[in-house]
Amino acid sequence: MTADKKAIIFDLDGTLWDSREAVAKSYNKALKNIKDVDRIITVDDLTKTMGKTMDVIARILFDKVSPERALQILEECSRVELEEVAVSGGVLYPELEKTLFELKKSYKLMIVSNCQEGYIEAFFSAHKLGYLFDDYENWGRTGLSKGENIALVIERNKIEKAVYVGDTDGDYISACEANVPFIHAAYGFGKPHDSTPFIKEISKLPEKVRQILDN
Repeated sequence: MTADKKAIIFDLDGTLWDSREAVAKSYNKALKNIKDVDRIITVDDLTKTMGKTMDVIARILFDKVSPERALQILEECSRVELEEVAVSGGVLYPELEKTLFELKKSYKLMIVSNCQEGYIEAFFSAHKLGYLFDDYENWGRTGLSKGENIALVIERNKIEKAVYVGDTDGDYISACEANVPFIHAAYGFGKPHDSTPFIKEISKLPEKVRQILDN
């Protein structure tokens, strides 16, 4: 099987970077101009939303207003977020670019996230890492579940063997839905599922991936 038939598909938050500080700052900037919500968004607030789709996040963060209004507020926060994060970026996990560059020699690299449209592009813009990825997909663009989006990028890239790398139990469930193996990023925001292989730092990923994709 040639390298272009094998893929590593990544979650984003908690797997490739931690953008919580920048996102919280941008949300609070947006909320200064929104009169029907009086609250400060903290890093801890955002931690509770990791891995969830935007409609669910809206209900978690803005539970004092209707679900419809909560989504409107989150959409405004997200507009400011994309502008800010595309410039300021987040915290990349140690040796990220070096590890991705090594993996790129043998596998296609992709991102599938539950984020809004434009968030992955902001990650690329801030850290100049777009050159390493062959494809990406998100809930904001398709409205599909993460498992469906994993299957989508596999199908459209004609991938024969893939692994999904993520940090939450929701990521594990999504990989199962897409019928692909899962590697838990144990340095992220979630707890590992008992039955899954894991890495404690992203620099250990190449060895773990070879065990799954090259056997």
